[in-house]
Amino acid sequence: MALFGTNGVRGVANVELTPEMALDLARSLSTFLLNKNGTPPKIIIGTDTRISGHMLKNAAVSGLLSCGASVMDIGVVPTPALQFYVKKHRDADAGIIVTASHNPREYNGIKMIAEDGTELSRDDEKAIEDIYFSKKFGIADWTKTGCLLRDDNCNEMYIAGILEAVDKKAIEKKSFKIVTDTGNGAGSFVLPDLASRLSCRVLSIGADPNGMFPWRNPEPLPEVLTEMSAVIRHSKADLGIAQDGDADRAVFMDENGDFIDGEVILAAIGKYILQKEKGPIVTTVATSRRFADVAEDAKAPIYFTPVGSIDVGRKMVEVNAVYGGEGNGGMIFARHQICRDGAMAAAIVLEMLAKTGMKASELKKTVPNYFNEKTKIKLKSPDAKKAMAEITKKMIRDKKEIGYQSAETVDGLKLNFNNGWMLIRPSGTEPIIRVAAEAKTKADAEKYVKIGQKYVDEANGS
Repeated sequence: MALFGTNGVRGVANVELTPEMALDLARSLSTFLLNKNGTPPKIIIGTDTRISGHMLKNAAVSGLLSCGASVMDIGVVPTPALQFYVKKHRDADAGIIVTASHNPREYNGIKMIAEDGTELSRDDEKAIEDIYFSKKFGIADWTKTGCLLRDDNCNEMYIAGILEAVDKKAIEKKSFKIVTDTGNGAGSFVLPDLASRLSCRVLSIGADPNGMFPWRNPEPLPEVLTEMSAVIRHSKADLGIAQDGDADRAVFMDENGDFIDGEVILAAIGKYILQKEKGPIVTTVATSRRFADVAEDAKAPIYFTPVGSIDVGRKMVEVNAVYGGEGNGGMIFARHQICRDGAMAAAIVLEMLAKTGMKASELKKTVPNYFNEKTKIKLKSPDAKKAMAEITKKMIRDKKEIGYQSAETVDGLKLNFNNGWMLIRPSGTEPIIRVAAEAKTKADAEKYVKIGQKYVDEANGS
């Protein structure tokens, strides 16, 4: 049984993710670090605004203290703020953020952070998972249980770090009018304040921290951002910025209140950064070809990873990349820190608009256009790996018939065509296989999805 998913351990609070589980996960992390370093670790811990956050955080703190760890509680913070704090804190060995990111309000999660502020590696997660199931915890003698301290300065440190990483003067000169929708999440403590310090005129929506998320669902999809769209239009704002529950992602609306595709933002920022900084960029196999086109134009190396910010971040460290991310609003800026960072993304977009003189609606014109289609098929058998093995074998065999140029198995099966690609990838949490495609024409994108669905249906016995 695997505990860790794409990003940490998640489940319905008090049902799938219980205080007992949080306690033992924290003990497992502390034991792992004790075994690795030979001394009781120093751990930074925080939570987003979810109402179950304090319950799970306190359980995790108890687990850490029982293993002799020293704990610094930094309160309610965005995930990238905690990561920035861990990175800057010289004595920190790791961090824990209690969050389920964009998941619905009933969920929560435990996400572990390495000493450099990056997400813990897959190998380290596996080692911690092994300790969790063995229950062989490094419990401290009663005379050596850990100490608990508190620091409420994390969000201020984080904002200051972002202001140092962007061209503050260029943004201030524009005096942008922006609308922010932090969705009652942890970004409520940062994004409106950050924008104000950049001399923006800020209209805030959902900036009241509330773990019931009464304003909208934590995931900032276009269909839940209708209020922000209306405020942008009526106020004649220059830009709209929305974040998910833990503010590690940011999505944008233009001056017309229209949603800007996350793949467009990812590529447009990449183009802007590569004009100033030379170096590799990193993304996943599921990202739009726009990003690869940008890299090709800039003559920059591009690396592809499995889906997930952990894999993107780790690869960025490995190849010394200047930028990376995914098309879901999760962008990573190496000059600041190697993690998804919603507030930094907001600041970079403001800098880009300020220095190029473009309107937000013009960003899509700076990168190539593609069409995307996708579907998902529920499997009759829970064994997605077996189904994928059969699909891969048959599609490799039928290369000539299908008409693709090359195949990759970095994450699922990706087929590259002259004018696009198709990706068949199993879900990591449920018996589902997803088929996604992208092409220069809508007709070809639809055709590629149908081809993929045919092979999945055959493997599924449909």
